[in-house]
Amino acid sequence: MIASLRTNWIILKTSIEERLVYRGDFVFATFVRFLPIVTQIFLWGAIYGIHTSKPISNIKGYNYKEMVAYYLLVMIGRAFSSMPGLANGIANDVRDGTIKKYLIQPIDMLGYLFWARMAHKLVYYMVALGPFILLFYLCRDYFSGWPDAFTIFAWILSLLMAFLVGFLIESLIGLIAFWFLEVSSLIFIYMMLNYFLSGHMIPLDLFPEPLSQWMQLLPFKYLAYFPGTVILGKYTHQELIIELSIEVVWIVVLFSLNRIAFQRGIRRYSAFGG
Repeated sequence: MIASLRTNWIILKTSIEERLVYRGDFVFATFVRFLPIVTQIFLWGAIYGIHTSKPISNIKGYNYKEMVAYYLLVMIGRAFSSMPGLANGIANDVRDGTIKKYLIQPIDMLGYLFWARMAHKLVYYMVALGPFILLFYLCRDYFSGWPDAFTIFAWILSLLMAFLVGFLIESLIGLIAFWFLEVSSLIFIYMMLNYFLSGHMIPLDLFPEPLSQWMQLLPFKYLAYFPGTVILGKYTHQELIIELSIEVVWIVVLFSLNRIAFQRGIRRYSAFGG
């Protein structure tokens, strides 16, 4: 166990150093990600007609301020759950044969990718913390106040588990490359569906029934919608416990599917590429 912890620490430390090599580019890309929220503020302002004589007061339980607050909170959720390049990276390793390095060395591929992604997120949080604080300070009027301590604790748990759900879904899609070498089309379809199913585009409540109910049964809502609605007080304490428990179950299921896919995949792997 000590050797495993030492290995994981070296992977994490090395990956952080790699992310800091091109820190200028990393910082610029991080700041650019904050620009879409400006569009959302103006877009929903126009939809609610806040500058007209007859503004819309409520859309399916969301007023204008709550809608903007939702998108601000979704930004945080997506900062934890998004895994850019993970599925493509796994698929490329399978296709060009570089996955062999994980098979001949005493390093678990999924474990290595997990700690490498953890390093990426830690560097991102360090860079984005200041802009997030400034953004939420400037937009503080869109929030009605702080929720109770239990809700804040549940929100933090939802963010940490969103990271796990996002990682496991992306890695599972990447592992499909063991059976289909070219999965770029599949990844593109997943990204499009994820944009809707996670609540990133609009809150899942706004979809018509029973579509909205079916969408909320999937694990994708834990990537953005669930973390975004916890702080808004859309759940009672009992409902939060139930939702967090369901999320844990999804993590166990996705983890098991990853392990099964990896073990079966390497059995049929033919060492393609160099």
